[in-house]
Amino acid sequence: MQKKRYNGEQIRLLSGAEPKERLQIFRGLHPRRRSFLLPELPPEIRKELLNSLNNDELIHLLDFLDPDTATDLIQEIKGAKRRDKIVDSLKTAIREKVEFLLRFQPNTAAGIMDLNYIQIEPTDTFEDISAQMSAHEKRTGKIPTLLVVEDGELTGELPTHLLALHGKKTRARKFIKPLPSLYYHEDKNKVIDLFRHNPHNKVVVLDSDESILGVIFSDDIINLLSRQSAKALYDYAGVRQEEDVFDPPKMKVRSRYKWLILNLGTAFLAASVISLFQDTIDKLVLLAVYMPIVAGMGGNAATQTLAVMVRGIALKEIDLKNCRTAITNEVKSGLINGVINGIIVALVAILWNQNPVLGFVIGVSMVVNLVIAGFFGALIPLVIKRLGKDPATAAAIFITTATDVFGFFTFLGLASLLLV
Repeated sequence: MQKKRYNGEQIRLLSGAEPKERLQIFRGLHPRRRSFLLPELPPEIRKELLNSLNNDELIHLLDFLDPDTATDLIQEIKGAKRRDKIVDSLKTAIREKVEFLLRFQPNTAAGIMDLNYIQIEPTDTFEDISAQMSAHEKRTGKIPTLLVVEDGELTGELPTHLLALHGKKTRARKFIKPLPSLYYHEDKNKVIDLFRHNPHNKVVVLDSDESILGVIFSDDIINLLSRQSAKALYDYAGVRQEEDVFDPPKMKVRSRYKWLILNLGTAFLAASVISLFQDTIDKLVLLAVYMPIVAGMGGNAATQTLAVMVRGIALKEIDLKNCRTAITNEVKSGLINGVINGIIVALVAILWNQNPVLGFVIGVSMVVNLVIAGFFGALIPLVIKRLGKDPATAAAIFITTATDVFGFFTFLGLASLLLV
């Protein structure tokens, strides 16, 4: 706990400093501390430090890390020649593994895989396997996965705990557990689907000739899904993925101003609808009290629908070809929720303002706006996806605009007809 708190304090210190001061603080840390702190820093700051340190500093830093982490960091260094020079200067053991991992695209199965495994044969005894495991652990500091190979072909896994439960002369053949596999070039989404439909704790990555390249563990997929979820959350809010809570103001402004300008434009569109009914509002100022309720309820309902649709799109459960039932269900749900909330707000208006007609107007407006929220909340993300854009990024702005515009038009239009 103290170590985690100490890391957090140093991350905050580095994140809040100016670039020159940040580099000076980072260089003042012990080399081992720099090695383990760098991967935890926000991506933008991590890249800045990586490309500010000299080659000797980077090589010393990378020597403390495991090959997977070192590879990830090297990929963030600018310049292919500089990356090659750093890899050439690493210690032989780590260099060979890093060079191997750098051959693969980071968004493929090979880019996600781990090299912590050893190959055994079905005829190997538990005594022989234990000796191989011990040698691997001394060399890497990790207990390896035991992959069983017969005639060059993967047959499965030998669970490591079985070595402690059976005699030294027991052979691996009796305890082989099947494992799923895929080829190195498969996209990361294929890897995620394989884990989702086959809930194993690992998947073997194969080369085109069926030889083993590496292993993907469930922890790797959890980390990948966490990054994707974080990205979706950032996109949904109009914030770039790399932004961190400790980024300086300039970086935050650069990340968000475009989305705020777009939101400003849609806000003016909603305001233009209100301006059409300026005379009505002037004659019945009470309408202004209920306008935020209409807009807010529509926006909240649309956000609920959007969240469900984006999840369905991400899981490839829905697209424009099969969306009719989903949209119909969202519209029906909006209608029922609109009636429930419409009755409540109508009763409040009748009791509070002693005006049954106002209650009717606000109640009907609530029903209409929640139906609109269900329709556009379901349709817009699908259309945006068809256009090749990220629905989590852009849909919320257009959906909120639709509920504001139609909600205000319905509410103020009915008020103009029935109350003025």
